[in-house]
Amino acid sequence: MKIPSLNPGACAGVRAHRAKKELLTPLGLPAELPADWREKALHKFEELLGRSRSLALYLDICVRCGGCADKCPFFMGTGDPNNMPVARADLLRKVYRRYFTTAGKLAGRLAAAEELTEKTLNEWYTYFYQCSECRRCAVFCPFGVDTAELTMAAREIMASIGVAPKYVTEVVKKAHEIGNNLGIPDAAWRDSCQFLEEELKEETGVDIKIPVNQEGADVLLVPPSADLFANTDTMMGYAKYFHAAGISWTTSTYASEAGNFGLFLNYEHLQKVNRRLVDAARQLCVKRLVIGECGHAWRAAQAFMDTLNGPLDFLQSPCPQHICELAARSIREGRLKLNKSANDGITVTYHDPCNLARAGGLTEEPREILRAVVSDFREMAADTIREKTYCCGAGGGLLTDELMEVRMKGAKPRAEAFRATGAGYLVTPCAVCKAQFPVVFEHYGIKAQVVGVMDLLGKAIVI
Repeated sequence: MKIPSLNPGACAGVRAHRAKKELLTPLGLPAELPADWREKALHKFEELLGRSRSLALYLDICVRCGGCADKCPFFMGTGDPNNMPVARADLLRKVYRRYFTTAGKLAGRLAAAEELTEKTLNEWYTYFYQCSECRRCAVFCPFGVDTAELTMAAREIMASIGVAPKYVTEVVKKAHEIGNNLGIPDAAWRDSCQFLEEELKEETGVDIKIPVNQEGADVLLVPPSADLFANTDTMMGYAKYFHAAGISWTTSTYASEAGNFGLFLNYEHLQKVNRRLVDAARQLCVKRLVIGECGHAWRAAQAFMDTLNGPLDFLQSPCPQHICELAARSIREGRLKLNKSANDGITVTYHDPCNLARAGGLTEEPREILRAVVSDFREMAADTIREKTYCCGAGGGLLTDELMEVRMKGAKPRAEAFRATGAGYLVTPCAVCKAQFPVVFEHYGIKAQVVGVMDLLGKAIVI
């Protein structure tokens, strides 16, 4: 894709709605911008520099080569120079230089250092919430600068002074209070599981259970809560798989959500949301913890869980597993009887969610499953898949209506890569991607279905 013409400030007016007191206070965040906000923000910045050696490294070593510019889907889509990863990072870097480097303290602007002002804070809030933390730029950076870590640092600094988006804080609050991002209470979770059991019985003629709070099961499955209400074929796919593979499993009403929006706010809430999963696994005395079809859930679990709330030595398999890992292994071991013809007549391609592929190294197992259950599987262009995958445009806490313009522009590279395959189905194991792509396809005039990996596996399983 050609680099767009620069459109200075093209998306400067597109901002996530700010959270208010009723969302900030329960999360322990200031209800409004403190009078001494600058001092508090710099104190948090200093704390982060002390906690993460990589943060200072990434702020120091960038040489502004621009190698990241044409790799970022948000710059490619918007043409806004502040959406180039290097330019976005410089919004944080110039403040770092002013307050935390000798050259910046002495020479100021001559050392590319600037004061932290309200104008800068507004730029941070705009552009660090136009970054999905997809990390595609890091794959191509010759120095390995991880811009997502800089985005996360800027967001944590802003949260410390009460500057955070309504969408992200609302989701985190629900996760703490109820255990899932959609705010589904215990009774509704149980009722929905029972309803889907009836659907499974009607479809298969077999009593296939979706257990809730069952102690001593082999597996605690923690799906995205959207799978129970929106992506129900995915939830039924889980149930068919566990039934056919002979694996005892359960869900938990205490930890009924795998997605961790703390990843998009600050470390404290990343840890706190994650702790629910660990506590639920302990309480239910399960042997394994398995993550459902959610991208950032896998990143939070695979990359951070043991450090955040470990050790997980009370589990027989102390490392969290992804449902696709488990299912692919069952296929290899011959534990599933599959009828590939159940998915005949469809053409399928696979979208690697950023947090599964780049952040979690999970690329081959979903493809292994798809090749086992569909006859016409085709890949997108090689420079747009696996660790080079394009973002769906809505990750990182961007899946909110007021950011729709940015979401659609950020999704354009992936939409065009999909269009080129001629496929009628886009398959992806991520709830955010599943919510985003139908809107993207309508926006760009693409006629296609969006489904999960477990949807198609479920259809192919012979019960």
